[in-house]
Amino acid sequence: MTTKSKTVEQLTLTIDQSETTTGADVLIVIPSLNEEAHIESVIASLQADHRCREALIVVSDGGSSDETVAIVERIAYTDPRVRLLTTVKRLGTSASVNRAVECFGHGRIWLVRLDAHCRYPRDYASRLVTKAIETGASSVVTPMFTRGNTCFQRAAAAAQNSFLGTGGSAHRLLNRGGWVEHGHHAIFNLERFRRLGGYDNELKFNEDAEFDQRLIKDGGRIWLADDLAITYFPRNNTISLFAQYVKHGRGRAHTFARHGGRKRIRHFILPSIAPIVSLGFLEPLYSPLAVPASAWLFACLLYGLVLGIRQKDVCAAASGYVAIVMQLAWSLGHWCEIISIKAHTVLRAR
Repeated sequence: MTTKSKTVEQLTLTIDQSETTTGADVLIVIPSLNEEAHIESVIASLQADHRCREALIVVSDGGSSDETVAIVERIAYTDPRVRLLTTVKRLGTSASVNRAVECFGHGRIWLVRLDAHCRYPRDYASRLVTKAIETGASSVVTPMFTRGNTCFQRAAAAAQNSFLGTGGSAHRLLNRGGWVEHGHHAIFNLERFRRLGGYDNELKFNEDAEFDQRLIKDGGRIWLADDLAITYFPRNNTISLFAQYVKHGRGRAHTFARHGGRKRIRHFILPSIAPIVSLGFLEPLYSPLAVPASAWLFACLLYGLVLGIRQKDVCAAASGYVAIVMQLAWSLGHWCEIISIKAHTVLRAR
């Protein structure tokens, strides 16, 4: 048999296996916190995936105060595939996923992670399993496309779908499939996930990027599946968006401090935002100090205006304002974490 024939036969076998899967070896975990608006539709999309009809679907709730828990309990009452994990105190995504793996991961091969604040392609879980088998990847990640309903969300979506808000991250832009260093987490080889200790329970944000650093150092490979893009719904106001990006900045700074990895220009530009804004407040003492902050503000607002014109959407024209909020919050969070790490180090040395 020729090499070409063997390759075709192996591929056919792989596809046949994926087509006949029942999902009995798949654990699906949905970490949640106050997701009453989205959780039911996310679970319904998984229930409709017939090639994962025996997968275990676990909603690991981090302490919701809305109707999330009640909704999941109602669904679980009629569908034994759906389980609920609750906690008496608020947990971050890391701890929520790790708890689910610890309680329900035995005997499973694949760990599929879904976030409740998103919409997913049809047969998402089973297609992820197929992709993982085909590529031999330790982890398969997916692109994330942001979509808004309100005017503020449309402005946020315009920013987050562009270079202005992503800095060129491969998983935030479409048609960038291939081997990557990081992406939106979707599926893992469960044995490897557990061997690496899962997510870092101390991290409230950026647990995915930190895990990817450890995975790559361990020899793992990450595949970005550009045909499985998910739809993300952004925060709906300035305060919640600002708070989210402060946490993103803190999480990223923690990862940088632990693993290094500043390889992209955005990793150096974003931390500079808070310092140049601080310098701007000294403008009464020396007017040129306001130039860097003024240039940054002007560039963001102009970029946002261009996006609005291109998309013919007056709300998208406000994406410059949203980008200012995101970038400043990220930078402030970054420096708060750096200062916290330095202070902790000094205290430990005493």
